[in-house]
Amino acid sequence: MLEICCGSYYDALQAASGGAKRIELNSGLHLGGLTPSLGTLELVKEHCGIKTVAMVRPRGGGFCYCEEDFAVMERDARLLASHGADGIAFGCLNPDASINREQNERLISIIHEYGKEAVFHRAFDCTKNPCQSMELLIEMGADRVLTSGQKAKAADGAGLLKELQARYGNQIEILAGSGIHAANARKLMDDTGITQVHSSCKDWVEDTTTIVNGVSYAFAAPPHEGAYDVVSAELVRKLSESIGEAE
Repeated sequence: MLEICCGSYYDALQAASGGAKRIELNSGLHLGGLTPSLGTLELVKEHCGIKTVAMVRPRGGGFCYCEEDFAVMERDARLLASHGADGIAFGCLNPDASINREQNERLISIIHEYGKEAVFHRAFDCTKNPCQSMELLIEMGADRVLTSGQKAKAADGAGLLKELQARYGNQIEILAGSGIHAANARKLMDDTGITQVHSSCKDWVEDTTTIVNGVSYAFAAPPHEGAYDVVSAELVRKLSESIGEAE
């Protein structure tokens, strides 16, 4: 299974065109991925014909949520699930980076109430005890965990990914993500036993209005300061072919 991280309706169309079978739908990818709009989700479900996991994350900067943040997350989870999302990606931590059982159990309950998949995202990579964290997520009923093996890139976390797959892969789906592309995906899957990978397949599109008259709305580092990121259908196709998923 290849999952593509998408930040827009355009991205979802590119992912589907490239042969991906599932996407994680976000907004604000430059902040690590935030909750997408309902309009985006509806267009994706109407026109892309692809399984869609919607992100529920109200802000950037981490995963420790106050009461107000979490109220928004609960509301968004219900709205996204009721408007066609096939799953919800989420992750709530305590200040010490341990898993917040109360908040995550509440979200899992809401997601399963709608018959959707509960996917714990890379907040997992911030936790201090990965095995203990995985066991807690299994106990709470999470369906899948997205992780890079607690390293910046999944290739560097291959050792932990292999251990997690061997110990828990028959109890919960493990999805490897971060830094995965056509040149390394197959090896990572072979080395770890993981059968699902997550990638951004990123390209850049120039927008000449990003920096004008000394006023800048840039978010990317040089040489892409005048651009925004998009999914490349060609990169998706190459990655899909590299893992043998393309039809």
